[in-house]
Amino acid sequence: MEGKTNISEIFGENVFNDTVMQERLPKKIYKELKQTIREGKELDLAVADVVAHEMKEWALEQGATHYSHWFQPLTGATAEKHDAFLSAPKADGKVLMEFSGKELVKGEPDASSFPSGGLRATFEARGYTAWDCTSPAFVKKDEDGSRAILYIPTAFCSYKGEALDQKTPLLRSMEAINKQSLRLLRLFGNTTSNRVTPSVGVEQEYFLVDREKYLKRKDLIFTGRTLFGAMPPKGQELDDHYFGVIRERIADFMEDVNKELWKLGVSAKTQHNEVAPGQHELAPIYAECNVAVDHNQLIMETLKKVAYLHGLQCLLHEKPFAGVNGSGKHNNWSLTTDDGINLLDPGKTPHENIQFLLVLTCILKAVDEHAALLRESASDVGNDHRLGANEAPPAIISVYLGDQLEDVLSQLISTGEATHSIKGGHLHTGVRTLPDFAKDATDRNRTSPFAFTGNKFEFRMVGSRDSVAEPNVVLNTIAAEAFSDACDVLEKADDFDMAVHDLIKQYASEHQRIVFNGNGYSDEWVEEAERRGLPNIKTMVDSIPVLCEEKTVQLFEKFGVFTRAELESRAEIQYEAYSKAINIEARSMIDIASKHIIPSVLQYTTALATSINQIRSACAEANISVQIELLKDCSSLLAATKAALKALTEVTEKAAATTEGRERAVYILENVVPAMAALRQPVDKLEMLVAKDMWPMPSYGDLLFEV
Repeated sequence: MEGKTNISEIFGENVFNDTVMQERLPKKIYKELKQTIREGKELDLAVADVVAHEMKEWALEQGATHYSHWFQPLTGATAEKHDAFLSAPKADGKVLMEFSGKELVKGEPDASSFPSGGLRATFEARGYTAWDCTSPAFVKKDEDGSRAILYIPTAFCSYKGEALDQKTPLLRSMEAINKQSLRLLRLFGNTTSNRVTPSVGVEQEYFLVDREKYLKRKDLIFTGRTLFGAMPPKGQELDDHYFGVIRERIADFMEDVNKELWKLGVSAKTQHNEVAPGQHELAPIYAECNVAVDHNQLIMETLKKVAYLHGLQCLLHEKPFAGVNGSGKHNNWSLTTDDGINLLDPGKTPHENIQFLLVLTCILKAVDEHAALLRESASDVGNDHRLGANEAPPAIISVYLGDQLEDVLSQLISTGEATHSIKGGHLHTGVRTLPDFAKDATDRNRTSPFAFTGNKFEFRMVGSRDSVAEPNVVLNTIAAEAFSDACDVLEKADDFDMAVHDLIKQYASEHQRIVFNGNGYSDEWVEEAERRGLPNIKTMVDSIPVLCEEKTVQLFEKFGVFTRAELESRAEIQYEAYSKAINIEARSMIDIASKHIIPSVLQYTTALATSINQIRSACAEANISVQIELLKDCSSLLAATKAALKALTEVTEKAAATTEGRERAVYILENVVPAMAALRQPVDKLEMLVAKDMWPMPSYGDLLFEV
């Protein structure tokens, strides 16, 4: 990809951002638009007309011929429909390039074929996309710039206004946390902050494999993960790939990814090799919550697009390879005011920062009371392979605070007063030529699913393919509820100082069980968590029922984020998504085993038997015990493969005949998933016996180390 490489020159060049709007919009229109964005009020159509005209003119200059309302339905991907900037032909046969405010603000894609979980009947086709003016429009171009489309970030809802996407509830939750945060700030005498916004930074993990090898793996093509595969002689045990030297081919790929993202205004900042061979990570700078969600979608799309151009394939599945680390994304979440105050900044003396301590203990309360809901927000078919392993947080929700904050809360709980905060001290390396420097007051804990990391919380459970919208909807809403509960108490208090002190102590004491600073991977923690009464939800199917629990419904309806019907529909969509994903995996295994693996093993064993007979004919006294033993082993494993294949076929067919919804999902979890594991076991052993040139697909070693 040719082009400028100076970040300051190319950053945001394909974005209709604030700088472009200031240059192109009349001052009055620009001011009204910014006020609309700042205050969250309805956009005036006259303003929209002017914005639409200038947006169109700018897009045409970028080479765009079409525009698209870009939205995020509940399919796990983004969606778009392209409309040309064309008016009706005039009498002379010519057309004008037009784009109105009405077209900018509202679109009407067909909603009938998107997941709705029963909210919409198949014949009810009308759906609406509504412009999210807080997330900037952008132009995406192909490699040589000959094709360009204007993308307008939107929300997507049904004819009756029900949310059919990820963006709508996210924006609702942002309004909820803004309102309740401002209530809390006003109690502490803050009259200058006018808006509080969740700030999010998303670290994205991914794998890269050679595309030619990828195309020889039907399991990767159909499901995104390897359904079969024996471990190579070397995996990740030497830790030599983690933060290691980035290979030239991968560095070239990363450079082009960065260029493309910078042009789109995505502040890609950090890149490095991850733990598993072939695994890497990209992290942007923080952005407002809804913009960060949009940017993460663009990151995933760009990773796949650029990989293709480099002869690579980007794998975003949570567990593309068994035996090595899977991929996730860390959702770093904080709350920031429009005048630059971070509500999660403890300051140098957190024991004296009463506002921070209240915010902190409110979040402890929120996470403790809604741990199962937070766990569900990170549920995914692929995450079932990852959560709880020695690579990702356990399936048990807990909060890591670090030594400093845990000590402050311990003081409050035991004595009712915090008098000091642990200091970080200085790091002494013992090398005279290296500087001594101040270190943080606490270490980090990579085993914690929800860890405080200085001035933010890091939610580490989210799957690598998933939108980060759902976990942020949950975080925003449960925090809003906790802030609301606290404000309800404090607004009635006669003595505010005493009341806030008592409330902090109460929340810290009542929700102490959620705090855990130890090793989340240990068996001892599982036992301790059970003793504390913390939920241990191990699978996606087990996590879904919380969506329809009365406590969840009341939470979301209170803050206008979801209705009961919307929650019930999402539960149905989740069950359906799980069943369909596993069904595709099971059918893929059946297809690969039947058409590729068994014929290849038969070919090998036939050749081996022929060789044995030939040797016997040539030399009756020759020692052929090795060949005979190998033939027996292969034949035995082949028989086991055939039996496991038959069993998987039977339960897969039975699953298809089972009632849809939860019943089918549970049946698949309890029967199809174990049958898939049973089929994989003999096949992976056969891979270690059959000659490589006869094995029908590239091995793990080929995929992970030959890039």
